[in-house]
Order: sequence, then structure tokens, then C-alpha cells
Amino acid sequence: MRRPLNSLIQSSAYAFYKVLTTHCHALKLGTLADVYTANKILNAYTRCKELHIARKLFDEIPHRDTVSWNTMIAGFVNCGNLETACKILKNMRRCDFDFDGYSFGSLLKGVASSYRLEVGQQLHSMVIKMGYEENVYAGSALLDMYAKCEKVEDAYTVFEYLPEPNSVSWNALIAGFSKVGDRSTAFWLLHCMEKEGVRAEDGTFAPLLTLLDDIEFYKLTIQIHGKIVKHGLAFDNTVCNAMITAYSECGSIRDARKVFDGAVGMRDLVTWNSMLAAYLVHEEEELGFQLFLDMQRLGFEPDIYTYTSILSACFEKAHKSHGQSLHAVVIKRGLEYLVPISNALIAMYLKSNNTSMGEALKLFESMELKDRVSWNSILTGFSQIGLNEDALKLFGQMRSLMVEIDHYAFSAVLRSCADLATLQLGQQVHVLAIKSGFETNDFVASALIFLYSKCGIIEDARKSFEETPNDSSIAWNSLIFGYAQNGQGNIALDLFFLMRDRKVRLDHITFVAVLTACSHIGLVEEGLNFLKSMESDYGIPPRMEHYACAVDLLGRARRLGEARTLIESMPFKPDAMVWKTLLGACRVCGDIELATQVASHLLELEPEEHCTYVLLSHLYGHLRRWDEKANLTRLMRERGVKKVPGWSWIEIKNQVHAFNAEDQSHPLCKEIYQMLGELMEEITWLDTDTGLDALISDFDEPCESCDAKLLSAGNF
Repeated sequence: MRRPLNSLIQSSAYAFYKVLTTHCHALKLGTLADVYTANKILNAYTRCKELHIARKLFDEIPHRDTVSWNTMIAGFVNCGNLETACKILKNMRRCDFDFDGYSFGSLLKGVASSYRLEVGQQLHSMVIKMGYEENVYAGSALLDMYAKCEKVEDAYTVFEYLPEPNSVSWNALIAGFSKVGDRSTAFWLLHCMEKEGVRAEDGTFAPLLTLLDDIEFYKLTIQIHGKIVKHGLAFDNTVCNAMITAYSECGSIRDARKVFDGAVGMRDLVTWNSMLAAYLVHEEEELGFQLFLDMQRLGFEPDIYTYTSILSACFEKAHKSHGQSLHAVVIKRGLEYLVPISNALIAMYLKSNNTSMGEALKLFESMELKDRVSWNSILTGFSQIGLNEDALKLFGQMRSLMVEIDHYAFSAVLRSCADLATLQLGQQVHVLAIKSGFETNDFVASALIFLYSKCGIIEDARKSFEETPNDSSIAWNSLIFGYAQNGQGNIALDLFFLMRDRKVRLDHITFVAVLTACSHIGLVEEGLNFLKSMESDYGIPPRMEHYACAVDLLGRARRLGEARTLIESMPFKPDAMVWKTLLGACRVCGDIELATQVASHLLELEPEEHCTYVLLSHLYGHLRRWDEKANLTRLMRERGVKKVPGWSWIEIKNQVHAFNAEDQSHPLCKEIYQMLGELMEEITWLDTDTGLDALISDFDEPCESCDAKLLSAGNF
């Protein structure tokens, strides 16, 4: 909030004024010779973070004691200067002062904050040498250091040496096991803590709540909530904020809101941000926007996290105006130069629609400072909207500018290689990923599987899959898709059952892949059964893309009536993807009446989308209904809709050559057209049927296939 921040600044200024006044009085009265008085003033300066004055006073104290040295060590640690704190410890030893539990405790706190495990291990050896391993203060700090550095086994060993662990020790150990995701041990420690009669605190429950991140833990979350209420911690900010997130992660936005409403008078900015995140996770964007307004009306000033969260809600077309308004607010408040907010704006423009790429690039180019996220956002944007050559150029630029290449960058560029079917270039990026140590990363492995599957080398796709830990759904989903796309649907389904048997967590993309496999091998009833059992057997409600897959499944089986009935029974309004899938099926089956009805829906939803016009035009042409075809062409002209030409790529000697219809830009254009002419003459000579035009028309597919749309919908 604005007012509390101002009051904090004022109180800090007052505290500094107060210590200066006390220092002056001490000098005037000559009491600085008293080490107790000097240490109090020294401590006050370090609390105000005035370390240069504290250092000067420290040097002037005639008779320092261990407290003087510890105060300086703690001061530098609290300001994040571990190196200087370590130097002071060495000087303390040279001056023949003994370390105590507080000396080690302060330094180990700094080690834990900076994750300097090697320094912590050196301090541990000193703790043992000096006999402080059983000191509660030094031992708890040592335990906390190992826990925060994710060395939980070492933390537990230290814990066992403590003669009487206090709540701080227990909390540090529970937090450590929670951080590494060891749910069973963390909750076992809670049970042991209660059995030992140590009272649980906010620091006990907050880390445990982070482990309750799935619907299967909903009942456990309620039980922990009961313990929190029993211990009188229901209104503690830290616990309250963690409870909101836990209930949200467990699928209960209603309980999250109850906790939020019960925290009236105790809410801080984190509470508001937690509730905002909960709404956005559950796709309650309108409630999120209202909460964003309410928090400001009640005097809470949004921070970076608030803005980045609310901007992430503006991806949908319906909320595009909100995104533009928020962009204006960000500029008005002078926040557009903050890198995380600029990154969120770039992501918003990239995901809202393909035409906003220019806005995203303009923002990117205006950024004085760019981080990995900035580069990766633009790289992913190029890849996702099909500007694959631009993606490859940007990747090269990132490497030449020594931008750190992470798994997101590798994933995006490998997708572009797959879309361009540039196998050799993809293999080179694969080698680079291996050198960088990312080949086993789930996202990189998924992109490699996609690349090799797209290039028809399913064996290499399987090899990439086998090199991953196989404990998440990402690589499994990609491989199921790969086999489905390569006509091996039965293997794809076998993988699904294996995935289920190994208890790999299934998600909505898994079922898009399974339904695609069923569609490709004609398993209609099996596919429909998967759709029906998704929610009842697996707890995954069907989404739009699943219904689109089922429509494709029925359409390929020429069961258009059932496909139409399925669309009408959907629990939500069908989008353009569903109607396009049905229109494609109508074209295959030659059902002009249904195609006309479907096209009318599509023209309402996407009046500027060229695919609908072209598909319907081809269907009219195939059935020789020339008047309707001419009317449709006229309508396209009136609405300013132009057919986007298809592109073809071929890779020769590690160079990609791109072509579109009637292209004259290639340097070998003359030779290409000469060869094309010779081929056409040979085709004409070989053709004895009169249906050559129809054959060519069938091969002239202007739109992306249903599967490509579904892959995009599944964020593959």
C-alpha cells in the first residue's frame, strides 16, 4: 500500500535520526567507552543499514567484545554482503576473540540466503571443531542452511545431534523437505513434532501447504486448515495466503474465497495477489479484473506481481481491450521500463492474436534491458504463429549476443525446425542441446520427439523419449502424438495404457493425443468411450479440443449426423476449431447442405478467416455448383478476404528453400519453372483420365489440418 510504504520510510528516517542523536549524546557524555552503550548504538546503525557509519564506530570502540564483532557480522549478513561478513569473522579470530553460537548462526543465515553450500560446509567443520554442534542457535542455523540448499539428508543429520530441538529447528527441517517435494517425510515430521509436544507455528504450516497442489489432496487441506484454526493461526497473514493458494491448487476456488473473505482487516498485498492468482488459474478472469479494481479502491497499490498476473488474463480476444487499458495504466505509472512487466505485455500481445506480433516486437525493441524471458517470449511467438525462419534468425542472434540459451529457447527453435521439416538443422540444434545439458529436459525432449516424428523418423523420436526420466506427461504426450501422426495408432494407445499403469499423471493434452490416435486408425467407439470416461474415470473434464477430436473421429467415419449431435450436446458453445473440423468432414463426405450450415456459423465467428471460404469454395467446385462458387468468391472480394498462399519447404545441403504459389523470387527460378514445365508435360502425357483437375484440386489443400490445429490447442 502507498501509505504504509510512506510511513515505513518515515519511520526508517526517524530511527536513523534517533540513533544519530543517541550517538551524539554518548560522545558528549563520554559514555562510548562503555562497551554495552557502544554495542547498542552499533546495533542501531546496522538495523538502519548504515554500515559505513557502523564500521567507523566499530573501529573507534576501544574495548570490543564478542557482541561487537557479532553485531557487525549480523549487519553485513542482513544487507546481503556475505563476503565482508566472512572477512570480519577471520579478523575476529586474528584478534583472539572466540566465536560463539551467534557468530556461526548469523553467518550460516547468510550462506542459506545466498545458497553458498561450500562456504556452509566449511563453517560446519569449524562448528564441530569448536564444539558448537549441539548449540541450539548454531545447530538450527546449520540445519536451516542445509535445508535451504536442498541437502535435506544432511539437515536431518544435524537435527539428530540437537539435544533439544525447538520449533525453529523443526520448522526449518519441515520447510526443507517441503521444498524438495518430499510430501510423506514433511507430514511425518509434523506428526513427530506434535508427538514431542512442540507447538506448531505459522512457519510450520506455510511450507506444508505448498505441497497440497492437486485435487487429490483436498481432504488433507481441510484437515490442515482445521489444525491451523485449532492453533489460533487462521488470521496469520503467511498461513492465510498459503491457504488461499492451497485451496485453489486443490480445485476449490470457493474455499479459497472463504479464506480470503475471512481475512478482512488482516489482508496484505500478498493476500490480494494470492486471490487474484487463484481466480486466474480457474479462468475466472472477470472476477480477477474486479478484484484488481477492489484492491486499489481499498488503498492497496499493485506491485510487479499484480500487474504481471492481471496482464496474463488478457490473452483471450474478449479481454483484449482490458489488456490495452492496462498497458496505458502501466505507462501512466511509469512501470513500462520494468523488465517483468514489459515481458508480461509482450506475452499478452503474442497470445491475444497473430496480428499483434508487431506490437510485441515494438515493445521488445524499446526495452533498454532484456532478460532471457524477453528473448524467449519473442522466439516462442515467432515459432507459434508460423514465422519459423524469423525464429531461426533470432536464435542465431541470441547466440551471437551471448544470451544464455535455456530449455525454453531450445524447445521453441526445435519446434520451428519441425515445422520447416529441416531435419539437418534440427539435428545440429539437438547436438547443441546435448552440449548444454538440456537433452533430458522434458520440454526439450518433447520438442525433439515432435521434430523426429514430423520428419518421419519415429525411431529417433523414441530414443529421445527413452533418454528422459519419463516421470511427467510432457514427453509421453509428444510420443503418443508422434505415433498417431505416423499411422501407428495402436502403439500410441499401448503407450497411453503403459503411462496409466506407471501412474504418470495424465492431463488434458494426453487425451487430445489419445483421441487423435483413435481417429487415425478408425477406432470410433473406443475414442467416444475415452471422451465419456475422461471426467468420471480420470477427473479431467473434456475441453473444446477434445470435442473437436471427437468430431474429427466421427467425420472420418462418415458419421456426420452423430458429429452434429455431439456438437449440439456440448456443455459450452462450440468455437471455430470445432466447426472447421466438421466442415472438413463435410467436404470429404460431399455433404453440401450441412457444409453450408456449418459455414454460416464460421462466417459469423470468423468473418475474416480465409479457410472457411476456401474450403466451401472447393466443395462447390467439386460438386460443379459454379454459381454458388462465384457468389462466395464475390463475397470474399467484398469483405476484403484474401486466400493466404500455402508455402512449401525443402532442405538441400543444410539450406532451406521456401516456395509459394507462382513464386518468382528464388535465384534458380528459371531452372525450376523449366523443370516444372517438363514434369507437367510428362504428367499430361501419362494422364488418360479427364479428372486431372479434380486430382490437382484434391492435392491443393489451403488450410492446416485438424491435427495441426489440435496440436496448437494443446500447446504442443
